Amino acid sequence: MIMSNPSEQIVPDSEHKGIIGLLPTAARPFALLARLDRPIGWWLLFWPCAWGVALAGGAVERWDLLLWLLLGSVAMRGAGCVYNDIVDRDLDRQVERTRSRPLASGATSLKAAWAWLAILCLIGLMVWLQINGTAKLVALGSLALVAAYPFMKRITWWPQAWLGMVFSWGALVGWLAINPQFHWAMVLLYLGSIFWVIGYDTIYALQDREDDALVGIRSSALRLGENVGFGVLTFYIIALVSWAAAFWMLRPQWLGLVALVPIALHLLWQVMTLKSSDGEDALAKFRSNRFAGFLMFLACLVLGQAG
Repeated sequence: MIMSNPSEQIVPDSEHKGIIGLLPTAARPFALLARLDRPIGWWLLFWPCAWGVALAGGAVERWDLLLWLLLGSVAMRGAGCVYNDIVDRDLDRQVERTRSRPLASGATSLKAAWAWLAILCLIGLMVWLQINGTAKLVALGSLALVAAYPFMKRITWWPQAWLGMVFSWGALVGWLAINPQFHWAMVLLYLGSIFWVIGYDTIYALQDREDDALVGIRSSALRLGENVGFGVLTFYIIALVSWAAAFWMLRPQWLGLVALVPIALHLLWQVMTLKSSDGEDALAKFRSNRFAGFLMFLACLVLGQAG
C-alpha cells in the first residue's frame, strides 16, 4: 500500500513502503522523517558499536548492551535524519530523489519536526544512561560532528569523510563501554570504519550525481568522476588494513587475520560488480553493507572471545 497523496509520497528508495502505508496517516510523515522505512541506516550506525563491544571481548557477557546500542542507533539515526531534513529542506526540494520528503513536500511542519527530534533525542538519552562514565563522555563528543554534518556537502567535496567520523563513532563508544581504557586497537577499528563508510556512501551518492551537480551539492562520487570504482576500492583496502592492524595488536597471529577474509571478499565483490551509471545497482550495493557489517561483527566476535 502506497500513500496516494502526492505530498505524502514515499521516497523512491524506501525499503518498506507497505509497512509505512499501514500506519495512520498522521504518523506517516514522522516515520519517513526518521527513515523508519529504511532500516539500512540504523544497521550501518549500529554495526561499528557492535564491533567495539565484540572486539573488546564483551559481546557475549554484555548481550544486553548490544540491544541497548541497537535501540540507540535507531533513535539517533532517526534524530540525525530529522535534523538533516530540517537543515536541507530547501535543497531537498531541488533533488528528484528527496523532494518528496515530509518537510520538503510540506507533509509536516517545521515545528512538528523539531518536536519529533526532541522525542528521539530523549530515547537516545535513555540509552546513554546505560553506559559507563568514560563511554558517556566520548558519546557526547559525537554531537558536534552530527550538528555540522548537513553543512559539509556545501563546503567540501568529501562530506562522506565527515559522515564516516559520525557513523563510526560508535566503535569508540562500544569499546569503552566494555573496557574504559585507551587502546590503539580501538583507534584502528574506528579509522577502518571511517574508510568503510566513505566507500559505501560514495556508492550511495552515485544515485544523485546529476541532481547534485545541478544544485551545487558536493560529494565524493562527483569528485572521483570516472574513477569511482578505483576510489571505493582504495577506501575499502585502507579499511581492511586498519582492521587487520587492530586485530594484530590484540592477537599477533596470522590465524586471527583469517577472520577478516569473508568481509574482504564481500567488499571486493561490491567493487568488482558495481555499475556506477546504474542507480538501482548502486543502491543495492550500498544496502549490501548491512551484511558486510555483520561479517565484520563475526570477525570481531571471534577475535574478542579468543583474546
